[in-house]
Amino acid sequence: MDNESTGQKVTPQGSVLLLDDDKFLLDMYSMKFTAAGFMVQACFSAEDALKALRGGFQADAVVFDLVMPERDGFSFLEALETEHLAPGVIKIALTNQGNDTDKERAEKLGVSRYIVKASMIPSEVLAVVKEEIAKRKSK
Repeated sequence: MDNESTGQKVTPQGSVLLLDDDKFLLDMYSMKFTAAGFMVQACFSAEDALKALRGGFQADAVVFDLVMPERDGFSFLEALETEHLAPGVIKIALTNQGNDTDKERAEKLGVSRYIVKASMIPSEVLAVVKEEIAKRKSK
C-alpha cells in the first residue's frame, strides 16, 4: 500500500528513523526493525536524519543516539523543534549515557523513552518502540 502524498510504503508496524554514528549498530537495528515489518530510514549522522525528514520521510518514531560527532542528539532534538520537523513523532534516545543530567535534558526536549544501550538487547528495544507506537496510535 502506498502513501500517495509521499510515495512511501505504508507498513502495518509503522516507520522508524534510526540515527546512530555506529555503523554496526545502525545496520543491526535496521535489519531488526525491517524484519519486524517497519519501514526504516537509517541515518549515520544528524544532518542525514534532518535531510530525510526535510525531504518528507514521515516517521512514527525516531530512535537516536545522543553522543555523535559534529551534531549530537541534543542538537538534533533542538533542530526538530526549531524547524518544526516531524511534529508528534515519538522520540526515543538509545544511548550509552546513563547519567541523570542527560536524561533530564532529553526529557525536556520531548524524549518519550530514554534507553541505555547496555541495559537492553535489540529485541527489547524493538518491543519498546512497538509499545510506544501502539500507545500513540490508540490515542
